[in-house]
Formats: sequence, structure tokens, C-alpha cells
Amino acid sequence: QVQLVESGGGSVQAGGSLKLSCVASGYIFTRCRMYWYRQAPGKEREWVSTISSDGTTTYADSVKGRFTISQDNAKNTLFLQMNSLKTEDTAVYYCAADLPSRGFLCGPRNWGQGTQVTVSS
Repeated sequence: QVQLVESGGGSVQAGGSLKLSCVASGYIFTRCRMYWYRQAPGKEREWVSTISSDGTTTYADSVKGRFTISQDNAKNTLFLQMNSLKTEDTAVYYCAADLPSRGFLCGPRNWGQGTQVTVSS
């Protein structure tokens, strides 16, 4: 019943921008963290960004200064604004969310189906 659905991917020229969205259903955003990951062909899935319930954000060095993670709690939606895109940003992008567990713990992690981002030179 818990579902994450990404959208907003596509093909852009290097230097362009895209904004990805991830809509959650079956649960409400809570105290637990949410994430963006990506996976390029032939590579392992890598972490891109995290946002915590208090608004604290962190980014991989490869995207710092170019990508911005944000959330709209009222709409149960996670965003990733991607600017100054490079060819090496080409990947399938996945959103993920930790579900609250008992006490202060969070987990397991739920994943979306992914959305393709292709950046051409």
C-alpha cells in the first residue's frame, strides 16, 4: 500500500535544468528522512541527497551547489531541483523514504520505481 512515484525525468542538454517529483501514498511524511538516489548504466546505485524532518539537507559532493532537495509535507511530495546538468548526471533517479518504526527508530526504506534523466552534450 505504501507507494512512491517519481516523475519529471526526461532528456535535456548539458547546462539545462529539470525538477523531479516524488509523490508518496499510503503514509504521511513524518520524522524520518527522505532521499534521492541515482544509478547510471554499469554502476552501482549511489546516494544523491537527504532531507530530514527538520529541513536539514545533505548532498553528495558530485551534485553539491547544483541540486536542491525539498519537500511539501501538505502534499506528501519530495522534489529534486537539478540545475547546471552534466552528462555524468545521466542516470535513473529514485526517491526513497524511511518509514517510522517503534520508538525513535526509522525503517525499512521504501523505494520508488525510478525516472530516467538523460543529459546530452
